[in-house]
Amino acid sequence: MYRVTENQKFLMYNLDYIFIMIFIVIGAGMAIAMYLLSKILSPSSPDSEKLSAYECGFEAFDDARSKFDVKFYLVSILFIIFDLEIAFLFPWAVSLSNIGALGFYSMMFFLFILTVGFIYEWKNGALDWE
Repeated sequence: MYRVTENQKFLMYNLDYIFIMIFIVIGAGMAIAMYLLSKILSPSSPDSEKLSAYECGFEAFDDARSKFDVKFYLVSILFIIFDLEIAFLFPWAVSLSNIGALGFYSMMFFLFILTVGFIYEWKNGALDWE
């Protein structure tokens, strides 16, 4: 009669995880190799022109930690509202015949929440482009 040792049991139970570990090791190795190759092969010659501010053409005159206008946050919420609506409405419309009444009313509740968010945006003036 053949007897299975503890080491063989460990290997049998963890055989599926070996492939995951191999994938992680290969991925980490490739990331390290690409980082090192870019550091070794890329030219590095900083001068005053490269180190100057280029985003807006002049040096920064204020602290970078200044507060944003509330309008920025309102516009970002507005984007999220419309982005979520499109991302969920298309698959819902395609599979509407398969999901039944529960799926229909769940989407109506979701659209109600989005409508409340849209009304909030409208009342706070996010749609007024002054």
